[in-house]
Amino acid sequence: MGNFCSISIPCDKLLSGCLDFTFRKAVYISKIKENVNDLKIAAEELTDLHNDVTRRVKVEEEQQLKRRDDVQRWISRAEAAKDKANELLGKGSQEIERLCLGGYCSKNYKSSYRFAKEVDKMLRDVADLKANGDFKEVAGKVPAAPGVPRPSEPTVGLDSTFNQVWTCLREEKQVGIVGLYGMGGVGKTTLLTRINNESLKTLDYFDIVIWVVVSKDLKLNTVQESIGRIIGCSDDLWKNKSLDEKAVDIFNALRRKRFVMLLDDIWERVDLKKLGVPLPDTNNGSKVVFTTRSEAICGLMDADKTVKVNCLEGGDAWDLFRKKVGEQTLCGHPDIHKLARDVASECGGLPLALITIGRAMACKKTPQEWRHAIEVLRKSASEFSGMGDEVFPLLKFSYDNLSKQKIRTCFLYCSLFPEDFLINKNDLIDYWIGEGISDESDDREVVVNWGYDVIGCLLHACLLEDKDDCVRMHDVIRDMALWIASDIERDQQKFFVQTGAQLSKAPEVGKWEGARRVSLMANDIVNLSETPNCSNLRTLFLGSIHLNKISRGFFQFMPNLTVLDLSNNISLLGLPRGVWKLVSLQYLNLSRTGIKELPKELSELVKLRYLNLEYTHSLYLLPHGVISCFPMMRVLRMFRSEDCILSRDESLVEELQCLEKLNMLTVTIRSAAALERLSSFQGMQSSTRVLYLELFHDSKLVNFSSLANMKNLDTLHICHCGSLEELQIDCNLAQVATTERPFRSLSSVYVENCLKLSNLTWLILAQNLTFLSLSNCPKLVEVASVEKLPEVPELVENLNPFAKLKAVELVSLPNLKSFYWNGLPLPSVKDVRVVDCPFLDKRPLDTSRAGQ
Repeated sequence: MGNFCSISIPCDKLLSGCLDFTFRKAVYISKIKENVNDLKIAAEELTDLHNDVTRRVKVEEEQQLKRRDDVQRWISRAEAAKDKANELLGKGSQEIERLCLGGYCSKNYKSSYRFAKEVDKMLRDVADLKANGDFKEVAGKVPAAPGVPRPSEPTVGLDSTFNQVWTCLREEKQVGIVGLYGMGGVGKTTLLTRINNESLKTLDYFDIVIWVVVSKDLKLNTVQESIGRIIGCSDDLWKNKSLDEKAVDIFNALRRKRFVMLLDDIWERVDLKKLGVPLPDTNNGSKVVFTTRSEAICGLMDADKTVKVNCLEGGDAWDLFRKKVGEQTLCGHPDIHKLARDVASECGGLPLALITIGRAMACKKTPQEWRHAIEVLRKSASEFSGMGDEVFPLLKFSYDNLSKQKIRTCFLYCSLFPEDFLINKNDLIDYWIGEGISDESDDREVVVNWGYDVIGCLLHACLLEDKDDCVRMHDVIRDMALWIASDIERDQQKFFVQTGAQLSKAPEVGKWEGARRVSLMANDIVNLSETPNCSNLRTLFLGSIHLNKISRGFFQFMPNLTVLDLSNNISLLGLPRGVWKLVSLQYLNLSRTGIKELPKELSELVKLRYLNLEYTHSLYLLPHGVISCFPMMRVLRMFRSEDCILSRDESLVEELQCLEKLNMLTVTIRSAAALERLSSFQGMQSSTRVLYLELFHDSKLVNFSSLANMKNLDTLHICHCGSLEELQIDCNLAQVATTERPFRSLSSVYVENCLKLSNLTWLILAQNLTFLSLSNCPKLVEVASVEKLPEVPELVENLNPFAKLKAVELVSLPNLKSFYWNGLPLPSVKDVRVVDCPFLDKRPLDTSRAGQ
């Protein structure tokens, strides 16, 4: 038999527990009706509160704010509670109908008890949600993103420039602000985009990368809003703040961060302080990089480093062009490859033009189409697909941004010269003066300074390229200028330009009769036989066209012609008598022509201000009295002109004295007497700029003291003076040199074929000398000899000989032993050419030791 276990429970306790449990259930059930009514009210209140919170969240999110996480959790819980409450309320009427015995019992006791408990719990949950749904803020500012990657294409030919800028950002702590400048379409924005994207890949260095497009119409508020979107300040409330209030917010957001700010396309100074941007320094490690078309803006922005973004070199330009055209087109015909290179060369390495033209040529499958493209690009680039409506309008922003109309006119004037032509800066200024573009002034220095300022403005705007003493216009910029002058501003400018077009005869008169400025330079127009009616014509460029004949009536109907350039026509032997009809002419350039005589009728041109007869080696007749008939003459250039020579016949000197307004003279002199006579006139002392002294056969000694007072003498040639042994300086002049500056403007000296000249000690007084050329002077032993100095002790102590000398040529000087008595290297010499000087001590000319 098994074992039994017995448990003894007192009956009174058991009965008491059962009654207590039954009573609690009865209480739950008895409150069903009341609690359902309460839940209905509570659910409605929760719904109202939920709607209010979600509405507030929606408004804040429209202001670019982010809903708070606790608010989102509450909304989710409230929505779940609403659904559960509605479910319970839907069952409520059924459960109430089951109640009996005064509501303390139910026909389905178990179901009613379970329902009662759920309603009770829901009331507590809804009460909790209502209590926690009173939010002061439902959203906050979006945390600042590190930056935004920008769409980009692989860069071509910009690696070295990128590396240069990248080094500034990562390694050069002293560089805080970097300026990238260059002409429009050269790739500055492409380069800045690469900097943006590369910076975002390496956020271990910068906390935040900020990109702002500034553009031409600078508005600080707009720039601040662009910054605000990156740092998380972009709601309407913030936008409505004042400039200063937003600046404070930006400053506080950035002052503890290491940021790089990229400002694209700025046209004027952007005040970083007004924006609220902390200035980069070595402590905060932040950087600012901007792009601009103007080098001047780099200075206004206090850039620590400026980097010019240049056009692409040949190989890189071809790679970019080839990529846009596509190999399928390039390989479609054997001739296309070479033609494509010709088309690419017309772009001058400008990426914008390479891309635009490359895309346009991608569908051209025949050599004929490519040849036609070359012809269009060379004759009228604006007619090529994409150039007139995409490339030129973008480049024109630089033209429009020039501060004055005169500067814009000067820029367009440069397009009169042939493609790739090196335009001498001083010659260009003289053209502007002749046209009357410059401000009126009798002071040559004032006008030249104005001209160099204009050239500087165009260089800084990247509309011209600097080439030492010359400037050059980029091919595409020139095409854009012609597009403006011939199409956009046709009514004001009216240019007609066909330079380097291999023309064998002048264009039909009807094509250019209404023009204001005409250039036919660099052609093969041998004969000008027509009689054009050009009442509006002001400038006519006919240089370097192989001209040998001009018809008598050619100039008959050009009453307003102001500038006439016939230079570099060596076959042109004379001017037509009808030249006197040019009653408005102010500028006449006959240099390097074969002209043998000037017509007497030239004296009728009383408004003439500029006359260039330089290198007219065939000119044997300059009618007496013609030169003195030009009362307005400012510039007279007669350097190396055969009949415009000052010798023992002083008649020409007398005529020069009549030119009271003359401020620039270049002339050849063949006697010491003529030199003395010329330098004795005050006007000649100030106006003489270039002297060519030759064939002083009757002079062993020439006193150079008279030249010392020519305050504007820039260039001096001493040539073929076979008898000349010494160039003497007065002691008085040497004494004056200790306090004043003789030869103060002299920068270039050429001495050649002076067979008896033994020294040039006077050169030590030329403190601004930059170039010296000495050749075939067999007696020259020392350039400057201490023994030849006047006995003025202060002279040696106070002068710093050849301190500014940059270039030296010494050729065929068989006895030259020393340059000057001090053997130390000349500090500024960079370029030295020494040929056939076997005994020369070269230490002063050692460029490797200069500056030590």
